[in-house]
Amino acid sequence: GSTPKLEESDVVEVLNNTSNYIKQRTSKNILFNIENKNQSEIKAQLNVPLFEWAIENICRNAIDAMNGKGSLTIAVFEQEDNVYIDITDTGKGIQKSNFKTVFEPGFTTKERGWGLGLSLTKRIIENYHNGKISVLQSEINKGTTFRIVLNK
Repeated sequence: GSTPKLEESDVVEVLNNTSNYIKQRTSKNILFNIENKNQSEIKAQLNVPLFEWAIENICRNAIDAMNGKGSLTIAVFEQEDNVYIDITDTGKGIQKSNFKTVFEPGFTTKERGWGLGLSLTKRIIENYHNGKISVLQSEINKGTTFRIVLNK
């Protein structure tokens, strides 16, 4: 498709909107938390619909990994020229050997699933937003943190 247009957007507002959308469609046993560590507006160049989809996909995977019960925290902060978004769940975790593999098309731990969500998320973040996405840390049966780094 054509290259999506990026516009300066309030990252915190976009994360709040996406979180609220998911919250309305998710078990009440999932506790959502958004932390703006800078306590101020954080701007970045975004294609909002694509970025929202990428965040929603990571959150839906996290909710699946928690079997519908646990906490999901989205922490956002900026340092120098970058915006950092850490999405942390209390789910089943990812083996260290799969930290890179989870982004490959076809990788899935679900009985039903194509294994395309995280590969598309990576493409949206890295190819369209010139950012980076990675598994920051994960511990089996404790949870996982994905990190997105965007240029301001």
